[in-house]
Amino acid sequence: MASIDTSAGGIVLSRLSKSYGAVRAVRSIDLTIVAGETVALLGPNGAGKSTTLDMMLGLTRPDAGRVQVFGLTPSAAVAAGVIGGMLQTGSPLEFLRVRELVALVASYYPRALPVDDVLETTGLSDVADRWASKLSGGQIQRVRFATAVVGDPDLLVLDEPTAGLDVEGRREFWQAIRAVALQGKTVVFATHYLEEADAHADRIALIAGGRIVADGPVTEIRARAGSRAIRATLPDVDVGALERLDGVLGAERHGDAVMLTCEDADRAVRSLLGTFPQVRDIEVRRGSLEEAFLELTSDDSVDNESEEVLR
Repeated sequence: MASIDTSAGGIVLSRLSKSYGAVRAVRSIDLTIVAGETVALLGPNGAGKSTTLDMMLGLTRPDAGRVQVFGLTPSAAVAAGVIGGMLQTGSPLEFLRVRELVALVASYYPRALPVDDVLETTGLSDVADRWASKLSGGQIQRVRFATAVVGDPDLLVLDEPTAGLDVEGRREFWQAIRAVALQGKTVVFATHYLEEADAHADRIALIAGGRIVADGPVTEIRARAGSRAIRATLPDVDVGALERLDGVLGAERHGDAVMLTCEDADRAVRSLLGTFPQVRDIEVRRGSLEEAFLELTSDDSVDNESEEVLR
């Protein structure tokens, strides 16, 4: 089997679209992932994340657009053994034990990892001789992960990978993913857990309504949130006077401290200092990832994005 030069390119999704009847699951997505990146597809349920990953894996054919994986079609990349996938759906095969199932998947890849090493890494050594179909939900997730990584793929595609895992299981899972990423592998995972995207992705592609509404490092996604907050110490000033400051959307008082929600924090700080020179302990806080997520995936935001695309 010819080797694939994964350093020559990454994953390219170009004008990718998919509908199911009247439901437009994915609407003209453009996304380029550099080889070696760890990218989170973050979005609410029904945003189009799973459909996008299915097209990346070649499991679903797009209505329009194309997918390239290291210069190959998804089916060719799968045949070459450069993709490993972990899906939300599907049950382990009947009448196979865990070790047998992982070994079977390993046999399909040209440079598979030692099965026992993978069982140890994924926390399955203690259940390796159990029937794969007789496991708990969290154990089945581990089996799915083991079958995704045992082929030593260059691209690992994970759809809601920590669903069904407890807190400890999630921690161990992400430790394993970090070890994979450190080997120079490309990792793409879909999640609706903000903290997972924040902690483990080099970059976030935020999806809503079948479109990418924001794409960049987590700090950049936070900055896309329209408002910032100013906290300061300012006793004996009426909240109404604070709300009239330039750039301020709203104000709250908590004892001697005030909290200002701003549409333009720079203007608000200048107005605050100019109007109340006695103010002290000024702090400007960027919008959180949660605030950006809620704002950018709101119905109004997605509708506005749709209008811009139509123009």
